[in-house]
Amino acid sequence: MLELAILGFLYDTPLHGYELRKRITALTGHVKPVAESTLYPAIKRLEQAGLLARATQPGSVAAPRHVLTLSEEGRRELRHRLAEPARRDITDENRWFTVLAFLRHLENPAAQAVVLRRRLAFLEEPASFFYDGDRPLRAEEVDDPFRRGILTIARATSRAELAWLRATIDSLDGSREEGVRDG
Repeated sequence: MLELAILGFLYDTPLHGYELRKRITALTGHVKPVAESTLYPAIKRLEQAGLLARATQPGSVAAPRHVLTLSEEGRRELRHRLAEPARRDITDENRWFTVLAFLRHLENPAAQAVVLRRRLAFLEEPASFFYDGDRPLRAEEVDDPFRRGILTIARATSRAELAWLRATIDSLDGSREEGVRDG
């Protein structure tokens, strides 16, 4: 997830490490704060893999800054990771939001729709946080008000996401059909 966020933010514009960390923290929020001890080794790995480059710029007040730029190979790698996200990138909400934040860089509407369909299929599977044997429990079947709250909130969130996914997939399919008619 961290590498995907680094590649995604650098796809838009070159950034220095501090600004990159701020943007990643804003995306992941309190759920997964980004420590320097995690960010800079990830940057180094991506740099060693040839996915990004570092240039030194003079600092206006302080020491020189290292500005990170995505290489063409880094752009290809980002598009590949977006087109073929791992299953956990589809099923884990925080990882999914990172994929979603940069999915626009996958410029083909059909490819974008494929990724959204994978998330849609995951959300349409019956699931719950709580079970009676193998049967998932619905909110109205749970006596504990706190667990009922979890299920109620999760159901509302899932319904909203399902509606958005279906509408967006329809829109992407429509733009693809228009391209076929126009071409």
